[in-house]
Amino acid sequence: MTSDAQPEVRDVVGIGFGPSNLALAIAVHEHNRRHPDRPVDALFLERQADFGWHTGMLIDDATMQVSFLKDLVTMRDPASDFSFLCYLRDRDRLAEFINHKTMFPLRTEFHDYLSWAAARVTDQVRYGAEVVSVRPVETDGVVTHFDVIAKDAAGAIGTVRARDIVVATGLRPKLPADAVPSDRVWHNIDLMHRLPGLAASDPHRVLVVGSGQSGAEAVAELHTALPRTQICSVFARYGYAPADDSPFANRIFDPRAVDHFHGAPAEVKRMLLDYHRNTNYSVVDMDLIEDLYRREYRERVLGRKRLDIRNSSRVTYTRETDEAVYATVEFLPTGEVEVLECDALVYATGFRPLDLFGLLGRAAAVCERDSTGLPVVGRDYRVRTVDNVTAGVYLQGAEHSHGLTATLLSTTAVRVGEILESILGVQAVAPERVAVH
Repeated sequence: MTSDAQPEVRDVVGIGFGPSNLALAIAVHEHNRRHPDRPVDALFLERQADFGWHTGMLIDDATMQVSFLKDLVTMRDPASDFSFLCYLRDRDRLAEFINHKTMFPLRTEFHDYLSWAAARVTDQVRYGAEVVSVRPVETDGVVTHFDVIAKDAAGAIGTVRARDIVVATGLRPKLPADAVPSDRVWHNIDLMHRLPGLAASDPHRVLVVGSGQSGAEAVAELHTALPRTQICSVFARYGYAPADDSPFANRIFDPRAVDHFHGAPAEVKRMLLDYHRNTNYSVVDMDLIEDLYRREYRERVLGRKRLDIRNSSRVTYTRETDEAVYATVEFLPTGEVEVLECDALVYATGFRPLDLFGLLGRAAAVCERDSTGLPVVGRDYRVRTVDNVTAGVYLQGAEHSHGLTATLLSTTAVRVGEILESILGVQAVAPERVAVH
């Protein structure tokens, strides 16, 4: 990045470099390889020092919940050499994976695939660059570019000017309003980072709050890794709810479902999201549910209860001291409360969406909002802007406009292809760009 006086200029700047913008970088790379006469000059800014996707949740035996065919490229271009199968060939594991007879690889393996792909497009990425704001750039009253302001690890500020920006910063960990993160209180996104230190402290009790897949995985991993520790799971449901991964329900993740969702009335959007939340939110794979039940039942038989499942319950109050976290747990059917002394409290309470307008800063003023204050996003993922803006803001992760797949891997490959097509199409008819000196 260069100073504000002479910013470097790019066709596209991507903000964030998780799987979504990684897939876009691959699409740009493949476009430039096929069309060297009309290349796209893209740069992706990532605040992390190197590529990593929820590394604190990479439990050794956890598997993906989507098919490997929904990788970074296959649904857009099955012949791409960036596919998961090409990764397996490169790692000399293709035959062994086929013999494994599974559609759902280990999460650690899929992360290695993502890292493998990221390493092949590293020329498009600037790591250690945290975007702090975006400013519109006007020429003769028309916003033709955006200045993306970022700081590096040393705190130095730099600017990249772009004709189009693509925002894909992912979701943020969500904690209860009264939760105070500390060395003893943390979100499950940090589970594997915290586990070695937790194990070294030989804890007496660890409490996990949450009923979804991440919560159940955290309970299972802690129960295995801490053989002398009581693992207490607290959630409001009567039991872990199984995910609906049946073929008909899974059609909600098909690319054509995005067309249907985006064009539907607001009340239909809400209905579809409500109907099919059990395909993704606050649900658990049946194999994991059965595994946890077997563990609990075995301990009942042996008379050594270490797995403490507290259903229909909620944490109403927490207090942390130098020695422990004291959590008040209420059993909802009777109102009975109990105070548990815990060495750690893990919140598996999900994630919240990106605050796009907070990230954009001054550039938010040129973006249109719907009646609920959310950005108005076109079918091509371009945020609607006021009339005097020709530069583009594209958003990956807009569930309110594009449905459940907006924040998931399911249609990532197709989505980035549509974004690139939109960028190329708009730029082809846009006025000649103003040179910046």
